[in-house]
Amino acid sequence: MNTEVTKPPKKSFKVQMLAARETAIIESVNRLLAEKGFDAMTVDEVAAEVGIAKASLYKHFPSKEELACAAMVTAMRRAQEFIAQLPADQKPLDQLKAVTRWTMTLKLQGQMPSLPSQNSSLRATLMGSKDYMDGLMEVSDTLGGWIEQAQAQGAINQALPAVAVLYTLFARACDPVLEFLKMGEQHSDDQILDMVMSTCFDGLNAR
Repeated sequence: MNTEVTKPPKKSFKVQMLAARETAIIESVNRLLAEKGFDAMTVDEVAAEVGIAKASLYKHFPSKEELACAAMVTAMRRAQEFIAQLPADQKPLDQLKAVTRWTMTLKLQGQMPSLPSQNSSLRATLMGSKDYMDGLMEVSDTLGGWIEQAQAQGAINQALPAVAVLYTLFARACDPVLEFLKMGEQHSDDQILDMVMSTCFDGLNAR
């Protein structure tokens, strides 16, 4: 029996360089989206940061919307990878807390792209992206399942619709409270995360 494994063909230097350039572009867009948001970000800024001409940038991504969409797809895949590595035997509430803390950590580190507004031209591009929508549905279904399990276990208020809890957790990924507390320079990142996690999962009632 022939057990020899066929190796995939090696990518050409040109293909590798193009892939590396696209990665650099997406990383730059991700940072600018986190720092400024879609509306304030410009294609000129992206090109200048990556160190290429705007015309070359458009060869990779034909529009500002496509640029931002690629960054959002990458962010969604990172979320899928993080969720996939969580212990399967962990309590649903602890899984939800882990994901929420992870997204807020990225936000504090300036690595979480800001979500587009309802009337943004990016929204239509995202809605038309199969990769983004498939990722969003997978993440939403997983978190939604954990929310329902946590409610059944009495760990989350059963009177709240699961979708309301889901959107509340999504909102923590772009919570301005994180940045306000960081600008105050009175607390460490871990302290900020602990405080916002407490207000999110424990509420504001005195304990």
